[in-house]
Amino acid sequence: MAVNRVPVLKRCRSLGLEPAYLGIDKKSKRELKRSNRKTSEYGQQLREKQKAKFIYGVLEKPFRNYYERADQMKGMTGNNLMSLLELRLDNVIFRLGFARTRREARQIVDHKHVLVNGKQVNIPSYQVKAGDTIEIKESKKSSPRYKAENGILAATSGRLVPEWLEADAENLKGSVKDIPTRAAIDVPVNEMLIVELYSK
Repeated sequence: MAVNRVPVLKRCRSLGLEPAYLGIDKKSKRELKRSNRKTSEYGQQLREKQKAKFIYGVLEKPFRNYYERADQMKGMTGNNLMSLLELRLDNVIFRLGFARTRREARQIVDHKHVLVNGKQVNIPSYQVKAGDTIEIKESKKSSPRYKAENGILAATSGRLVPEWLEADAENLKGSVKDIPTRAAIDVPVNEMLIVELYSK
């Protein structure tokens, strides 16, 4: 599988993105020095797509597939695209506070720690639905990484769980109450520019 080896903070700087959106509380002390050259319309559209791909950890081909699915759904394509990305299992694990970062959430899913409606799922891109229950396996709950004192839960305790999810941090369980609306997604991406880019 393709892996992006560019340091995370460097990538955040180049995209003008706060590392907090990836669950990283570090900040780069370097400043990005840009020339005063104006970014073209295509450049702006490409940048928004790269931001969305980077935040959710999605490569080009799957991202294109998300766009095509969103385009076939009812409603606005941009809003549908953001909802599909938010409903990825690795993102939901991150949003519930069971992982410090989206990368760690992906690893938790990959390592078969997660049950969806009582069944083991180890596919980070798995699409959860309204009404689904997500939990960490009983056998993995005793792992030091999930300990309330110094594990993931301690690190993510200040993070707000979005309104479309319900979390039970003590029992490492959560549920999807509803499909997220664009207003409930706090990601700094202009999805309309992505739609414009793909619809050319």
